[in-house]
Amino acid sequence: MKANIKELNAKYSPLTPDERIHELYKDFSSNEIMITSSFGTSSILLLHIINSINPQQKVHFLDTSFHFPETLKYKETLKQLYKLDVVDIKPDEYQNSFTKKEKVWKSDPDLCCAVNKVGPLASVKSGYKIWISGLMQNQNNVREDFGIFQEADGIIKFHPLIDLTEEEKNKIIKENNLPEHPLFASGYESVGCTHCTIKGKGRSGRWSGKLKTECGLHSKPSKPKE
Repeated sequence: MKANIKELNAKYSPLTPDERIHELYKDFSSNEIMITSSFGTSSILLLHIINSINPQQKVHFLDTSFHFPETLKYKETLKQLYKLDVVDIKPDEYQNSFTKKEKVWKSDPDLCCAVNKVGPLASVKSGYKIWISGLMQNQNNVREDFGIFQEADGIIKFHPLIDLTEEEKNKIIKENNLPEHPLFASGYESVGCTHCTIKGKGRSGRWSGKLKTECGLHSKPSKPKE
């Protein structure tokens, strides 16, 4: 696995995000590939590129039941615009209700994410070899160590946008006149669940006042990227 990851990173490093995704569908079968989207403020770029290359690609969405109404509206807007095949992944109903009733995000935000995000996605991931995600290194100090490819929990994670700067991302979005998340103009530069998101630059509005910076889906590699 490590040798393959090293070879893949070397091969894909010189390529643009579009070229990387084109190449991925040559190197791997489409039924081995999974993509997730939060339909957040940075989601549009990856969805736009994927749709231009493989419009039949299913898009998995973690429906935690705690999303902003604006996020759900944005999801429907993009779903209609790109004719997306969106698969909603829902948490266990009883566990989700417990986190809601007990406001678990206040006392144990990691548990809340585990119940409503990490756990539900785990069973879906087991059916795929490649997981495409739109993470970028500049988003926080955890992601700055991510490579284009990395192995984690039995799946190969693929980050085609990982080395894009914020300026490059915004330029592509502007040049293609891509629709932005409804909350972006109001000062929400990153959007997650309602109870763990406030207005802020970058991801500063996520889990504000807590040491937590990630939901647990994307953990820091145990070794430096190759």
